[in-house]
Amino acid sequence: MFNKDRWKEILEVLTTNWFRTVLTAFGVFWGILILIILLAAGKGLENGVKSDFGDSATNTMFVWSRNTTKAYKGLPKGRRFRFKLKDVAAIKESFPDLKFVSPRNQLGGFGGANNVVRGLNTGAYNVYGDYPETIQQDPMLMTSGRFINYSDINEKRKIAIIGEGVKRGLYSKGETVIGSYIKIQGVNFMVVGTYKKKNTNGEEGEKEIFVPFTAFSQAFNRANNVGWMAITANDGTSITSLKEDIVALLKEKRKVHPDDKRAVGYFDLYEEYNKIESLFGALKFIAYFVGVLVLLSGIIGVSNIMLIVVKERTKEIGIRRALGENPWSIKVQILMESLFLTLISGMAGIVFGALFVYGINTLLDANGPVDMFLNPSIGIGVVIVALIILIISGLLAGFIPANSAVKVKPIDALRSE
Repeated sequence: MFNKDRWKEILEVLTTNWFRTVLTAFGVFWGILILIILLAAGKGLENGVKSDFGDSATNTMFVWSRNTTKAYKGLPKGRRFRFKLKDVAAIKESFPDLKFVSPRNQLGGFGGANNVVRGLNTGAYNVYGDYPETIQQDPMLMTSGRFINYSDINEKRKIAIIGEGVKRGLYSKGETVIGSYIKIQGVNFMVVGTYKKKNTNGEEGEKEIFVPFTAFSQAFNRANNVGWMAITANDGTSITSLKEDIVALLKEKRKVHPDDKRAVGYFDLYEEYNKIESLFGALKFIAYFVGVLVLLSGIIGVSNIMLIVVKERTKEIGIRRALGENPWSIKVQILMESLFLTLISGMAGIVFGALFVYGINTLLDANGPVDMFLNPSIGIGVVIVALIILIISGLLAGFIPANSAVKVKPIDALRSE
C-alpha cells in the first residue's frame, strides 16, 4: 500500500498545480493556527487569573463576625459580637474532615492604622497574630530564619516574621535582620524569619508581619477573641459542603438567630476557584469550537479540490480500472492524497502557532507580565488533539472524492475527453 510508486504519484498530483495546492493547504493551515492561538491565549488568561491565588490552599473558607440583624434569646438586634478561641475548638471537634482551623487577629489594613518602628525607620504594615498552620494555607518561601511554631504559641514568645517588603522599608541593605527587634505599637518583637511570596501581589504581599497568636493577644489586649478564621478541609472533602454547618455551629455558639444571614460573614475560596475553573473550561470549549469551524472551512476546500482532481483524472482512473486495478486501491490513493495534503498544511500551522506563542512569551519575559495574562502555552495534549483532528479531517475530505472515483465505470471513463 505504501510503496515508492504510490508516494511518487501523490507528489506528482499535488505539485502539478502548485498555486491551487498552496491555496487549498492555506485553509487547513489557518484553521489549525487559529486553534493553537486561541487555546494558548486562553491558557495565558487562565494562568494570569489563577496566579492571584498563588499557592494558597484553595479548599478553604474564611469566616468573620459582623453585627446581628435579628434579635435572639433576649439579645438585641445590631449587636456586635466576637468569635472566641473555644469556638475554634468546637469547630475542630465537630468537623473531623477539616485539616486546619486557623484563628487570626489583625492590626493595620482594615483594622485601622498601625505603626511599626525600628530605630529611626517607621512603616505602616499589616500585622497578623497567627498559628503555625497559616503557612500551610497561605504558603510562603522563607528566605531566612523560620516561621512560627507551637513552642512560640505555648510560651507566648514575642517573635516576628517579616516580609521582604518590610525588610526593605525598615532595614538598610546588608544589615542583619535575624535577632534584631522591631516595635509594633510600642511592643518589642524579635525578628526570627523573613519571607517572600510567589503570587502576583508584588510587594504588597510581602509587607506583612506574622507573630504568634497568643503573644499578639497578650500584647494588644485581645484576650481570647478571634478576629477571623481560615478553615481548610481535607483533600477529598469540599469545604463548600461543610460551609453551612460550620456557620450554623458558630451562630449557635454566639447566640445568633439561625435565620440571620448577615451576622456571620464568610468567603468560600473553593467555590470561587471552581467558578474560575468552569469559566476557563467554557473558554476552552469555545476555542475548540471556533478553531474547528475555521478548520472545517479549510477541509471543505480540500474536499472540493480533490473532487476537481478526480474529475481531471477520470480517464486515468478508467484505464487503471480496465487494467484490473482494485477499486479499493484507487480509493486508498485518493484518501492518501487528501490525508497527506491535510497533515502537511496542518503541521505547518502547528509549527507556526508554536513559534507565535514562543514569540509572545519572549515579549512578556522582556517587558514584564501583563495584568491577568501570564505564560500562554500549549501542551502536548493540544498537539495530539490537533493531530487527531487533522487525521480525521483528512480522511473525511478525501472520502467523497474517493467514492466518486470508484463509481466511475471504466468504459465511461475511457470515453471522457
